[in-house]
Amino acid sequence: MSGERLLRILALLSASGEGGDAPRVCQVAAQAIGMSGAGIMVFEGDLPRGSVCTTDPVSALIEDLQYTLGEGPCVDAHTLGEPVSEADLAAPAVPRWPAFGPPAVTKGARAVFGFPVRIGAIRIGALNLYRDRPGSLSGDQHADALVMADVAARAVLSIQADAPPGTLSAELETGADFHLVVHQAAGMVSVQLDVSVAEALLRLRARAFATETPLTEVAQDVVDRRLRFADPSAPGGP
Repeated sequence: MSGERLLRILALLSASGEGGDAPRVCQVAAQAIGMSGAGIMVFEGDLPRGSVCTTDPVSALIEDLQYTLGEGPCVDAHTLGEPVSEADLAAPAVPRWPAFGPPAVTKGARAVFGFPVRIGAIRIGALNLYRDRPGSLSGDQHADALVMADVAARAVLSIQADAPPGTLSAELETGADFHLVVHQAAGMVSVQLDVSVAEALLRLRARAFATETPLTEVAQDVVDRRLRFADPSAPGGP
């Protein structure tokens, strides 16, 4: 890690006094790297759990699309353990996110970048960056993003450090979007279909995609018992 880059980023964090630690990290990431916006997505295993923070409505949409669809720069960066970039989401050289790309472009994201957020073997998630115009990261921007991802990892671990095992810290639970209703619904579908929670989440996503309904709305229907995936007539059912 470049000491000079780290010192510059830490100085920006110290100067940014608004909001909690996680929101400041996202704001400084966008500022330090010269992006239109940023977000931090955390994972449980290889499945997105939700967003620690986002800087603006577009970055929030980018995070939500990736959570709902299971594809995008953060998903790939976390899974592959390496940076992922798309310099022109509207005209990619190799299309790889057919469901994620079009709605992200429609809302204003033209270039997207994902950087793993991890410390050693501890995988936390990914730093998401977007820009409202196409173009690759410069060498300096790429180097700054690597440092920022490391800072983000340490910030998330620090925030979570005092929380009881198996629970979220108060700051993360208050300021983040972890789609708790989706996790509750996935547990219920897992029991209904006698499948793993990971498989149940995939069924929920399939239902949301097939019906063009937000994932949280499908999950709420399951939690409120308006929808049972054990019903053979329900999309995504057995």
